[in-house]
Amino acid sequence: MLTPNRASAVPASVVLPTARRPYAAAFRGVIALSAATGLVIECVHVNVLVVLSFFTIWSNILVALALGAGAVRAWNRRPPLPALWTGGVLLCITVVGLVFHLVLDNPASPFNQAAEIARLTGAKAVANQLLHTVTPIGTALDFLLLTAPGALRWRHAAQWLAIPGLYFAFALIRGALLSPGTPTRYTYPFVDVTAHGYPAVLTNAVVLGAAFYALGLAIVGLDRIRPAPRPRENRISSQRARGLK
Repeated sequence: MLTPNRASAVPASVVLPTARRPYAAAFRGVIALSAATGLVIECVHVNVLVVLSFFTIWSNILVALALGAGAVRAWNRRPPLPALWTGGVLLCITVVGLVFHLVLDNPASPFNQAAEIARLTGAKAVANQLLHTVTPIGTALDFLLLTAPGALRWRHAAQWLAIPGLYFAFALIRGALLSPGTPTRYTYPFVDVTAHGYPAVLTNAVVLGAAFYALGLAIVGLDRIRPAPRPRENRISSQRARGLK
């Protein structure tokens, strides 16, 4: 028989195993597959090294890994991934969706690429929608409907900035190493040092970093006020409430 001290050290998951969540597993599997499909299409049609230089690709790789692992865990009755990881993935892919639709595919934006995007056809158009629309919406729905609230912390918003910060450094170093005139030397117009110069690009980075941080804070705030999913009925408790026979 366990003593009180030793009993308290037993993980709750050993005493009360996590229930299998088939709907969460299926939904996460679909979103992970959508990200993987878009990535494969891009790699088939474009040089892999060029494909891997885009933040959209980095973010969708994270979605495929995080939601794929989340699907397996939900099916195998395992605890979810740490909220720090899943929240960071949500932030990155949300920025991908917002920047694409509000900045790159917006004729009113000074950085718009709407004409080039409109020329996409076939598999490339499918990949574009999967990577910029389906995965951001799907990841957001997973967060809102299939995860328990209250796991995110305010400090996470600052910690998540490591991912875009690392990408920004990568984009500048890559651009500096490639010869002038190389296609996709700078992957996004707002990091194009040749067109705007370093002062303007660094200003863009600060503005985007502030936007990342503000959105991260918004995600944490939303996590703290959204309602918890309705718990499943405990059959033993309900029987006791009626009285055992």
